[in-house]
Amino acid sequence: MEHPGFFERAGPFSLSEVAAATGAEIPSGAEGAVKIDDVRPLHEAGPSHISFIDNRKYLAQLDATKAGACLVVPALADRVPAGTARLITKLPYHGFARALALFYPGSMQPLVATAGAPPIDPTAKLETGVIVEPGAIIGREAQIGAGTRIAAGAVVGARVTIGRDSFIGPLATVTHALVGDRVIIHSGVRIGQDGFGFAMGRTGHLKVPQIGRVIVQDDVEIGANTTIDRGALKDTIIGEGTKIDNLVQIGHNVIIGRHCVIVSMCGISGSTELGDFVVMGGQSGTVGHIKIGSGAQVGGASHPTHDVPPGARYFGTPAKPLRESAREQALIKRLVARDKDSYEDGAPEPKEG
Repeated sequence: MEHPGFFERAGPFSLSEVAAATGAEIPSGAEGAVKIDDVRPLHEAGPSHISFIDNRKYLAQLDATKAGACLVVPALADRVPAGTARLITKLPYHGFARALALFYPGSMQPLVATAGAPPIDPTAKLETGVIVEPGAIIGREAQIGAGTRIAAGAVVGARVTIGRDSFIGPLATVTHALVGDRVIIHSGVRIGQDGFGFAMGRTGHLKVPQIGRVIVQDDVEIGANTTIDRGALKDTIIGEGTKIDNLVQIGHNVIIGRHCVIVSMCGISGSTELGDFVVMGGQSGTVGHIKIGSGAQVGGASHPTHDVPPGARYFGTPAKPLRESAREQALIKRLVARDKDSYEDGAPEPKEG
């Protein structure tokens, strides 16, 4: 059975209604009769969807889009394909945030449980053998498989699904997520909170609704106090068999492959993709929108700023191939030693300023 989703969608809306909500202008005579019923990325949008572009990096996606409407800066308006209505605005990302709020009005304040409701909502479905410890809360329409244990004080949000033989630790919260079988979620983990998305501006920062999910596949283990944000439009995905240590932050739209190892205090920025069997050392981190190839290893306290090839070993900040980084460190060490020797031989030390 297809999951019903976590947010109710409003609409459809006319182009004029969408333009009014987003602060965009429609070229004269282009209003048309098209109805918009959802918000999608450029490469996924269809004739009844609205999308946006404010970065020339995505012009190829704009050229190929099938979107019914697109929020676009004036300078790029002529690049919008025929058949896609232009909604012209100086701030397309702000308009996109407002479009999400229009279509998903409940996304800003999702409910886990209604005040006064029983700890286990009567609409929740628990298979035989599920153990729910004192103080745990199970939200409406949640589904939990046989043999799973929900520890004291844990929260399972509305419509969350958890597979069989899993464990949700004390005081953990799982919302907007689909969790597989034999998953271990330790104490204090936070899964499914909204991602860190804001349309920045000189007068303030507009919150961008996050309407995606978190998908945790089978046999994953997630360490204490780790946080995994739900996707913005798409899903944050943790692949089968992946092991995540304590105190790890995983941003929205991140995709982690199968059997990866993510060591304590890592930070993986939004829309980063890790292949299978990737190892991220302790205190390492990535910038957003890069790919770490399958089998790659990122050393402790290292920080890639660009794609890492499959099977590569990277180290340092910014991270480089291990041999290159080691040579640089050795060279720096020799230069420091040489300068130290010259000072000891009576050469004047450099003066400050």
